[in-house]
Amino acid sequence: MSNTASGLPTGRGLLYLIVAGAAWGTAGAAASLVYRASDLGPVALSFWRCAAGLVLLLGVRLLRPGAPAPAREPLRRRALRTGITGLGLAVFQTAYFAAVSATGLAVATVVTLGAGPVLIALGARLTLAERLGRGGALAVGGALTGLVVLVLGGGATSVRPSGVLLALLSAAGYSVMTLLTRRWGRDGEADASRTTAGAFAVTSVCLLPFALAEGLLPHTGEPVRLLLLLAYVAAVPTALAYGLYFAGAAVVRSATVSVIMLLEPVSAAVLAVVLLGEHLTAATLTGTLVMLGSVAGLAVGEARGARVREEQVMAV
Repeated sequence: MSNTASGLPTGRGLLYLIVAGAAWGTAGAAASLVYRASDLGPVALSFWRCAAGLVLLLGVRLLRPGAPAPAREPLRRRALRTGITGLGLAVFQTAYFAAVSATGLAVATVVTLGAGPVLIALGARLTLAERLGRGGALAVGGALTGLVVLVLGGGATSVRPSGVLLALLSAAGYSVMTLLTRRWGRDGEADASRTTAGAFAVTSVCLLPFALAEGLLPHTGEPVRLLLLLAYVAAVPTALAYGLYFAGAAVVRSATVSVIMLLEPVSAAVLAVVLLGEHLTAATLTGTLVMLGSVAGLAVGEARGARVREEQVMAV
């Protein structure tokens, strides 16, 4: 993750995003276990997730003295990129947690993850001149349909306007983060390790006051179990997943990124059935299969398009 993202092959970027999406999906199950083991709130958990993830990333960089040095970048530009990415991540996470509290997990998830690909596709067309194409549009539509079936197919839900607005705000933060990562990566300015560490630092600072108000230090009768869960949340769905996400998002088309990251609810649904004892419903199975098919189709199309572009460049 220490190489400039623009040097990453598209196929490997797709693989990074798939792994990141699956890893993100484990965060919900881990968070539910954290809540069972302690009184830690969602904002405090998000703070510890980013702060501990930052420590892990910095530790990895210190333990890799032989890693190639990242490309030099003007300090002012790097500060601007880090600040905007961190603010986008803070808005994405905090607004989503608030939306869950206001209108429930199902509606918040559908609106946030459903609006994300739409906003990103429009933003990529207007700012990056990236065309989705007919096949891409069908894949996005199929993925969103699968998302709705997967999340809302289990029963009745209540929709509150305030929660929907917060979910849209969360989707906007995610979209800005994705589009800017793609733009900077295409210009050869994005370094995944620096981007991830900087984003975690900014997000931690933004979340700290809210985490203090909520209760920063948890009370628990199972301290060892809680520490292991927090370590997992910081390492796998945070430091690893966001590092892979920022690397992959710099070299893969933005709309493709947003659809591949819909693997998060698929992964979460599988874990809920396997680890948490939830029942496998027809809606869960149908939504999962539709989403996986759409993600696979879009990923294959992205890889083929990348090969065609490389062949055209070599021919010239």
